[in-house]
Amino acid sequence: MPSTPPTPAPPKPHKHKARAAPAANAPSDTATAPAPPPAPPAAATGGVKPTLLGQYGDWGAYTASPGGKKLCFAIAKASTSETDPPGKSRNPPYLFVSTRPADKVNNELSITIGYPFKPASEATVDVGSSSFALYTQQDGAWIKNATEETHLVDAMRTAQNAVVKGMSARGTHSTDTFSLRGFAQALDRSDQDCK
Repeated sequence: MPSTPPTPAPPKPHKHKARAAPAANAPSDTATAPAPPPAPPAAATGGVKPTLLGQYGDWGAYTASPGGKKLCFAIAKASTSETDPPGKSRNPPYLFVSTRPADKVNNELSITIGYPFKPASEATVDVGSSSFALYTQQDGAWIKNATEETHLVDAMRTAQNAVVKGMSARGTHSTDTFSLRGFAQALDRSDQDCK
């Protein structure tokens, strides 16, 4: 388990949607779920500590209201991470899907990868038999074609894993696998809170 909590993905450039939701996770309230990482620092959600709505498999559902604006998100830590060359250290990667009603943002996928991406590089996320291009900025990644976001989230509801591939600023290739066990339930729970 990491000693430092996850941090939020950087904001999307203006040509895309507003801001990415902060990454977060907290201890499970069930004895059978794996021990997730600690909750993010209050700064990650605009100084407001997120509230755990529920732990579903490998995914947590959260809500917060930074600046009085409601934010709901589902989040998971990568179940496996590999680098090429092997053994390169980095912060743990997180995948999250957020909703911000005040900004009219619904089910926006964001990834914090745990290292700075190579500038101007793209990454990919493979879900089932579909592959989606991601654009990168600092240590964050978002779907490149916003019109595919609904298809991506729908695919995540039924698939077993999401696999994210990218390259660091130092040229290290990474492959991170996120279990989607509990994703649909966590997303439904966070969406329910943001209606």
